[in-house]
Amino acid sequence: MTNQNQDIITYFQKLDRSFFMDVHKEFAYMDEAIPIGHEQTISQPSLVLEMTLALDLQPYSKVLEIGTGSGFQTALLAAFSNSVYSIERIAALHERAKARLEMAGFSNIHFKLDDGSTGWEEHAPYNRIMVTAAATQVPRELIDQLGIGGKMIIPVGTPLLQELLLLEKDEDGEIHTAVLDEVRFVPLKGKYE
Repeated sequence: MTNQNQDIITYFQKLDRSFFMDVHKEFAYMDEAIPIGHEQTISQPSLVLEMTLALDLQPYSKVLEIGTGSGFQTALLAAFSNSVYSIERIAALHERAKARLEMAGFSNIHFKLDDGSTGWEEHAPYNRIMVTAAATQVPRELIDQLGIGGKMIIPVGTPLLQELLLLEKDEDGEIHTAVLDEVRFVPLKGKYE
């Protein structure tokens, strides 16, 4: 295990999940997805950690996150990368996560209220892309915004079951895909529903 991975695990174990929840705080310790309102969930902690480790964050990483949600995943990304560009389509979640993460002292997160399914082109390319909602297919726009040598984590499939994919873009711009797990995420709204 790399030092970076060990540091991420240590930080994750100290990260108070209840801080990112407005309701159901009493269930924060449970390793399962919990509703946060607006038909959204705060993801299962073990899955958040698995996805973060698979993304292979580096200190120089410029990360695009699709689905800020509660900000739980965002905090983990921001602690181990240079900058995070996080998009959320639900105004109430966007505002709460932004306030929460600023209160926690993060200054390297850029927030956008928008449909994240087509990314955030003006700041591309990104070294890493984390998608926290399930698409029916990998959005072409996100592939285009992934830099050479970049990695993307995205759940793809039907509403009932998706495959968690790791996509890597090689030096020739070719995409290599690996299936990491079977998962169940809320749907990615927008162009790729």
